Amino acid sequence: MGNKIADIGRMKSIIDGENRQRMGDLKKRAKLGTEKNPAVVHVRTEARLKEVSRLFNDRGWKYKIGLEPDKPEDITALERLLNPAKPKKVEKKLGRNEPCSCGSGKKYKICCGE
Repeated sequence: MGNKIADIGRMKSIIDGENRQRMGDLKKRAKLGTEKNPAVVHVRTEARLKEVSRLFNDRGWKYKIGLEPDKPEDITALERLLNPAKPKKVEKKLGRNEPCSCGSGKKYKICCGE
């Protein structure tokens, strides 16, 4: 019979090693619209190509445009650059021992926290 504590320690180190390897695969991508990560856009007409390229050039973004008349237009990269995502504000979580927000005067864990 083996030592169960030693076996658990070996198992834990194997699992931790696998997790570290998986985490190492994550690479940070360059900012969209730069030389390393240009925005890729597909348009259907020559006029639209000129319009979209003018938008990119005015703002100094790097891009690649494909003219494909038989496929639907895809300008999601341009939309992401024009309307960047805003960080979300996280509300402070009510603690278990703080007074309840309903105004009863009881602790949250007894009143509404159940």
